[in-house]
Amino acid sequence: MRGHSRTALLLSLVSWWMTAGGLTIAAQTAADRTDAQSLIRLERSWNEAFYRKDVSFLDGVLADEFIATYEDGSQGDKAKEISLTRDFNQQVDSAEQDEFRVKLYGDTAVVWFSLHLIGPRQGQPVQVDMRYVDVFIWRANRWQCVSSHSTRVIKSQ
Repeated sequence: MRGHSRTALLLSLVSWWMTAGGLTIAAQTAADRTDAQSLIRLERSWNEAFYRKDVSFLDGVLADEFIATYEDGSQGDKAKEISLTRDFNQQVDSAEQDEFRVKLYGDTAVVWFSLHLIGPRQGQPVQVDMRYVDVFIWRANRWQCVSSHSTRVIKSQ
């Protein structure tokens, strides 16, 4: 949801309650620049921040030039992503991220992961599975996301 999350589909399908916590943008260190695990922690924190409506976290993790491509092919910028976070009001019973792959290329990193959402729709539990590709740059001693692409996974029958 991010998400990260973080998508228009989430607004129509599910909502979430979640405890506070996670990595803050200020907590990043120079060592995080070369640590793939720091990017996984950042992705998890971004996901949590979305459901907590932590706009200040998103403001720090999203680069000013951020562009998201959503699963329906539409795009949004940093302002839209923050607006989606602020306006999110659906129920999510579970939002689990897994299958992380991180590649570091100097001051650029690419993170691939899956997000599994469970929540009610018309009184029935529904699972939505998403795949994300996020591109980060190391700027001002922290990772900032410049691009996010989400795809809904359709299970074949």
